[in-house]
Amino acid sequence: MLDLALVRAARDRIAGHVHTTPTVTSTRLGDAAGVKLFLKCENLQKTGSFKARGALNKLSHLDSASRSRGVVTVSAGNHAAALAWAARAAGVHATVVMPERASALKVAASKGYGAEVVLHGATGIEAFNKAHELEKERGLVFVHPFDDELICAGQGTAGLELLEQVGDLDAVVVPVGGGGLITGMLIALKGMMPSLRVFGVEPTGAPSMRQSLDAGKAMRLTSVNTIADGLAAPMAGELNFDVVNRYVDDIVLVDDEVIAAATRDLLFSAKLLAEPAGAAGVAAVLHRALPLDPGARVAAIVSGGNVDATRLATILSAPDSPWFS
Repeated sequence: MLDLALVRAARDRIAGHVHTTPTVTSTRLGDAAGVKLFLKCENLQKTGSFKARGALNKLSHLDSASRSRGVVTVSAGNHAAALAWAARAAGVHATVVMPERASALKVAASKGYGAEVVLHGATGIEAFNKAHELEKERGLVFVHPFDDELICAGQGTAGLELLEQVGDLDAVVVPVGGGGLITGMLIALKGMMPSLRVFGVEPTGAPSMRQSLDAGKAMRLTSVNTIADGLAAPMAGELNFDVVNRYVDDIVLVDDEVIAAATRDLLFSAKLLAEPAGAAGVAAVLHRALPLDPGARVAAIVSGGNVDATRLATILSAPDSPWFS
């Protein structure tokens, strides 16, 4: 069962193999939003995102028979690279299926860690279907990128760290794709501080969790369209929806333009390179999309930093952020 004990056990399993990422302040960004802002820098994690936590925890639980079969997953990039990294360390063959338009940087990273990369389909849904085909054809172990208790427990270890680094928070803001990160964070944060408010942030072009909450069940999107490829999961996981539905304070949506502006602001003000998905939480804070009291102590999870040069150049060539004009 996914609970605080499972998150704590995950921390013990992955300790010494992943980074304890720093939590830093950003006075300039915080002042622009009227809050005291803390940034949990998962962009500085192994493989460049929080995903290394869950992937390593999951693979550490595989028995010898499963290890010998090999694993397969589907990902827009960060989970693929993280699983490839963890699989190499565990001596397990990894196959990752990525959409044909996946970031070249993330494809190269997955290959660099030793994974077999299969590019398939124009959408995440098609890539998911291909991964399940390979699972059956080759007898591989399917590792879900977010709808998995061990994956979520690993991601939740970032929440344990955060509360040790900054214990007196009023709110935590988490980017949401399929829901693996916010699921683990909710279990950790609400388990440690039930009164702490936790908000999720999705792009308007990929609102799977927001639609799920509105519908009262986990929903599948027919299409996604967002600059934040790391948040472009085509569905909310069943486990993830259940935890989010029980514990989250709200899920809000932000436009790509706001996410791009936050990506620039993080680079030029906080000196942090974030991919658009990693900047989504900060975008919601700066855009005042959340019900935060003036002066509130708020932590935003900068969930990843794997942005390729072409996309970054496009983001940086846009007009300057409105927050400092």
